[in-house]
Amino acid sequence: MEPRNEEELANIVAGASAPMRIEGGGTRPIGHVTDAPVLSTRGLSGITLYEPGALTLVAQAGTPLAEAEAALAAEGQRLAFEPMDHRALLGTSGAPTLGGMVAANVSGPRRIQVGACRDSLLGVRFVDGRGQVIRNGGRVMKNVTGYDLVKLMAGSYGTLGVLTEVALKVLPIPAATGVLLFEGLSDERAVSALSRALRSPFEVTGAAHTQKGLDGAPVTMIRLEGSEASVAYRADRLTAELSEFGSCALETDPENTKAGWTWVRDVAPFHGRDGTVWRLSVKPTEAPAIVAALTGAEALYDWGGGLIWLFCPAGCGVDGRRIRAALAEHSGGHATLIRGDDPHPFQPLAEPLQTLQTGLRARFDPRGLFNPGRMGQAA
Repeated sequence: MEPRNEEELANIVAGASAPMRIEGGGTRPIGHVTDAPVLSTRGLSGITLYEPGALTLVAQAGTPLAEAEAALAAEGQRLAFEPMDHRALLGTSGAPTLGGMVAANVSGPRRIQVGACRDSLLGVRFVDGRGQVIRNGGRVMKNVTGYDLVKLMAGSYGTLGVLTEVALKVLPIPAATGVLLFEGLSDERAVSALSRALRSPFEVTGAAHTQKGLDGAPVTMIRLEGSEASVAYRADRLTAELSEFGSCALETDPENTKAGWTWVRDVAPFHGRDGTVWRLSVKPTEAPAIVAALTGAEALYDWGGGLIWLFCPAGCGVDGRRIRAALAEHSGGHATLIRGDDPHPFQPLAEPLQTLQTGLRARFDPRGLFNPGRMGQAA
């Protein structure tokens, strides 16, 4: 099923008698993906409104992300939250869509400065489980009316409704980028350096550490963006601030800096390797200890250590149960399975939160049509 407009989509849902798998570009099969008939939003495509002066982009949910990014780049603008491309990590094809990006709340390294996808989301239109068209939010940045269904839809993985249109805040592309590169730091020292950088007044927009860089050695990356003069000044000051962590190099070549952060954003170290991949959201200071407890796994740290991408090679013995036990032994956190098999790909919820989630699904999708079981709920 591939409706060509919102009305056709609403009619399909209103007349449905069996569950459906809601799909945009089909590039992010995360969670329990069933073999139910596919309801695709690809036919709902196109930019509805773009006002560069108002920093606002409105597009139908099936619009390819690449199309939106090209339109923004032509005006010197971008989606500041740096959405990840999952295709190489998951071995999928197709074109990521704006609706799929919002449904999974896909965000990248710059989240530490500008927030997640949901924080740039101004408004949504979607079809609920009764076939009703619902609009929430608006097309301007100052718009607060009624219940904030906008943020509720972000990260719901198509379990509450089928997105038909999204409105997003966009931001200008900075003139220059500089990346401080430290080599050979341990996980603990790297996270300490990243934390120091993020606490500084120098407006860091990326803070990552990989245990194995391109040459196999640990690399710690700190990104600064802005005018050329501002980047140069802040890089010099931050280098002095972090002198106790050793010497560092400053990379300013646009192609190299872009490639380096795309490598982090898309979790390139784990592409094409046999094993499971988990995404852990943790307290940054606890991140190295959590990884150390999971012997045999390999980590890529982002968001100053608040996000751990964990690669578990086949046969290493690190599974969802061990990962969540390690989280519980420290300050808690969330673990989501991105690639592989596990009975609980999403973090099991405490009873009060599970009750709330079940109630929301019953309200928005009373017949259980949308992606049943996707996030672990009963089909």
